[in-house]
Amino acid sequence: MVSDHPAVEVDGLHVSYGSTPVLVDVALVVPAGTGVCVTGENGIGKSTLLRCVSSLQEPDAGEIRVFGGSPGGTPEFWRAVVTTVEPPTWYPGLTVREHAELVCRAHGQDPDEAGIDEALDRLGLAGHADAIPPQLSSGQKQRLTLTCALLRPSSLLILDEPEQRLDREGRAEVAGLLAEYLRDGGSLLMASHDDVFAAASGAAITTMESLSAVPR
Repeated sequence: MVSDHPAVEVDGLHVSYGSTPVLVDVALVVPAGTGVCVTGENGIGKSTLLRCVSSLQEPDAGEIRVFGGSPGGTPEFWRAVVTTVEPPTWYPGLTVREHAELVCRAHGQDPDEAGIDEALDRLGLAGHADAIPPQLSSGQKQRLTLTCALLRPSSLLILDEPEQRLDREGRAEVAGLLAEYLRDGGSLLMASHDDVFAAASGAAITTMESLSAVPR
């Protein structure tokens, strides 16, 4: 998706669950080709914000623009945007490598030229390429989720705590891959509890509290 607009623009976003406000007049801009990491305690609305930007949740009020257009609803949006906000659906009969190959084929890539072996190796899955997802640990499933997200072409990554369930080595590797993604011109919006990880990824760090015009 080629655009002169920011990757993400959020203005006046409000979301409530019942009578409980979660997002109150939230504003955020992610310039194209940059990364922003939102931090904050659990339950403060980080995942809700990402869900709204990913078009997986309708806000009560406010405007969201992704590369100048409305999020979701078009093939162009989903070709440009990768999100890990929702838990992935695995095909029990496909191996780790076959999942990666499927993602590549679905996005017009030749699996033999997409760098699958390198990606699996960098994310510590080379020894599990022939395993099926139910055989993987939670950390290995997280690595597979990120492998598939990073293999396919995209313009914007929306990642919800990508460091979750990863050891120190895994966090460092993923941060390096995200930094490469930004250097190659991609844009990144993520939530994280790990400031060191976020800084290593090249993302600017902000807090949920600072995004709201109304003190909480």
